[in-house]
Amino acid sequence: MTGRARDDAGGASVEFALVLPALVLLLAVVVGAAGVATTAVRVADASAVVARQVARGDAASAPATLAELVPGATMTTVGVGEFVCVEVTVDARLAGPGTTVPVTSRGCAPRAGR
Repeated sequence: MTGRARDDAGGASVEFALVLPALVLLLAVVVGAAGVATTAVRVADASAVVARQVARGDAASAPATLAELVPGATMTTVGVGEFVCVEVTVDARLAGPGTTVPVTSRGCAPRAGR
């Protein structure tokens, strides 16, 4: 073999510097997705709880219950035949600032006395 031996000093540092941003972005996506999934479960639970509360005639305290379960959420109530349905919506924050995803769930319960 002729010529000088190839110098690989610092090669690992360059590779690490190239891969690090992708790993950080992947971690941010995973953390953001986990946060949205957690919010989705909380919203689904809150819509069921508030629907039962409204169905048994306690609609006046439903907004306070919703605010306690999912701060910042909004709700709409719809009567569907023998059922009361409540739709709960909240914006779930992703990893980046100002990046949100709307999360909505609908819970229904039979009206009281039926």
